[in-house]
Amino acid sequence: MDIRDLTADDLDAVLDNRKRAFGPLSPGDVETWRKRFELLPEGSYLGSFEGSRLTGTARINRFTQWWHGRALSMGGIAGVTVAPEDRGRGVGRTLMSAVIDRCGELGHVTSALYPATTPLYRSLGWEHAGAQLTAVLPTEALRGMGDGASRAVKLRRMGPDDAPELMAVLERVYASTRASGPLGWDEPTWRLWLDDDDDFCYLADDGYVIYRWDSGDIEVDNLVAGSEATARALWSLVGTASSIATSVKASVEPHDPVLWMLRERQSDEVRQTRWMYRLIDLPTAIERRGFPAGVSLDVAIEVDDPQRAANSGTWRLEVASGSGTASAAAGTEPGRAPRFTIGGLSALFAGVPTSTLRRTGRLAGGSPEADDLLDAAFNCAAYMIDYF
Repeated sequence: MDIRDLTADDLDAVLDNRKRAFGPLSPGDVETWRKRFELLPEGSYLGSFEGSRLTGTARINRFTQWWHGRALSMGGIAGVTVAPEDRGRGVGRTLMSAVIDRCGELGHVTSALYPATTPLYRSLGWEHAGAQLTAVLPTEALRGMGDGASRAVKLRRMGPDDAPELMAVLERVYASTRASGPLGWDEPTWRLWLDDDDDFCYLADDGYVIYRWDSGDIEVDNLVAGSEATARALWSLVGTASSIATSVKASVEPHDPVLWMLRERQSDEVRQTRWMYRLIDLPTAIERRGFPAGVSLDVAIEVDDPQRAANSGTWRLEVASGSGTASAAAGTEPGRAPRFTIGGLSALFAGVPTSTLRRTGRLAGGSPEADDLLDAAFNCAAYMIDYF
């Protein structure tokens, strides 16, 4: 079995595998899929081959991701397929092992994916760490959300040329709100998404919304707002469709402000789509991640990462003034420090508490005092909006 970069000459075979794995695509979706391939940086699409025959594929999307308001590079894994006749022969494992290495070569310090199956990805170091949350909201309730301050917010239609301004807005809002987990595309990909005639895109000074019609109701891809006034302005804009659309299906944060802005809230209808996470470059991920400003941490930990030897060993984690470092901890007595699998540490990075990691075997050893310090430093309500 050979692993190599996919080229334009492979696209017909890739598309055939994609259809066999996920079902057929409409002609419009095929066109968008081909355009996305053209935008991928070199080395971001891998294929496994048996001779000249394509047996599997995996794509690495380039994302900016914010953790406690600070941005780092994340490889979003998608388009993972194995030809039906080759399943059960180790193709997926060999391919995903190569993806881990390629993420590092491309400069991604972390990786995420939406799993079609858990065991394969877990065995290679990814772990369940969060969810994309989709809420169903009454359109009429959104229509009535506006007030005097929100009506003063200036909204304008957004197109491909607004991609740089949109990216700047996201950086400001996610930094100021100290967001953990949300994603941003690169400029060429934003331009592609903003050029879809079926999407309605509006931009404010501190927020934006992208929505579309879906079987007579409204689907909100994403709504980001840095202030109450802008949140009310954008949600009430969506709500103006209430004479036609009964409900709005929207991607939301775990504690999204819209849930507190609704006049009535007896129960929430929220669906979860789980994602898995993996650290690719442990020390760089810690260095670039933001932390709570008032938390101090100085703890030695042990990490086991069979796929990335550079992540394995004993590390000294230090956090102060909102920043962190991980340095090799020579001389630490073996067995005394908390011991993490790489999946366990990846889940901690995304805010999963140590009590959960201990009860599932991802963390052992150490002390309650160390657990409390780690929980305080990594605590966050992580979320992702985009499904990639």
